[in-house]
Amino acid sequence: MKRLIRPLALIALLAAQPALAWGDYAHRLTARIAAAQLTSQARGELRRLLRAAPRLGTPSCPLNSLEDASVWPDCVRALPDGRFGYTAPWHYQNISVCGDFDVGAKCPNGDCVTVQVARQQALLADRARPAAERLQALAFLVHFTGDMHQPLHIGDKGDRGGNDVKAAFGFKATQFMNLHRVWDSDLAERALTEPPAITPFSITPAQRRQWTRSPAATRIADWARAGWQISRDLAYGGLPDVPDACTVTGAGRVAMITPAYVSAATPAVRGQVGRAGTRIAQLLNEALATPVSTR
Repeated sequence: MKRLIRPLALIALLAAQPALAWGDYAHRLTARIAAAQLTSQARGELRRLLRAAPRLGTPSCPLNSLEDASVWPDCVRALPDGRFGYTAPWHYQNISVCGDFDVGAKCPNGDCVTVQVARQQALLADRARPAAERLQALAFLVHFTGDMHQPLHIGDKGDRGGNDVKAAFGFKATQFMNLHRVWDSDLAERALTEPPAITPFSITPAQRRQWTRSPAATRIADWARAGWQISRDLAYGGLPDVPDACTVTGAGRVAMITPAYVSAATPAVRGQVGRAGTRIAQLLNEALATPVSTR
């Protein structure tokens, strides 16, 4: 049974927490979608790498499955020893929606989500590296690919991806919330669980082909651009009571999350989660294609 948190304590807890990536539910769903699309070679190599989890030294952040991998990077960056704190900028990229899309923007020293997706896939594919290092790269790859498909982890309006925009949503309208959190958790979980709920087996072969057809040289930019467009046109553009002028700062604004906004956002959230899971499988199948010698 889950321990209940008193309402006032819950409000204080939410106020103290920074906005993280997609909530556990969305991330774990992308992992389940990906797992259903892995090749037999990739599944075998995944099982081998998971045996290296104890060597990572993160017992409070389990890494025993692909689902665990999808949330492990959020867990470890909050560890009290701070040893994974350097990874915080890797979860997002604040590309302005007030101009043209630029995949290279807001990525100093490669510390952003689009660069890290490519980097972690390369580390995972490198058979000369220790299994524990490759397992860590796998977890980062799975998680960051999911993050990149959350529109407010890519699009920005000078408000840290909606973190500085207060939001009023449903029965939580009087609690501390912001637009980024709405898309990370509350809106995402509602969109993904209301019938017909998306499942690993609701992805059609035609969707898989469509979502993985971008050439390798441009696919990360293509995927990021699509999420950025959703942030520009829907996450920000669909708000009824927020001025659209990009010179307006987030301070003092309250975004009213209306039923119409939720209805418009639901298919976008579903589509992005389906795409993320399918593309995670694509990247893992490529990186884990050749079995490692067990000599």
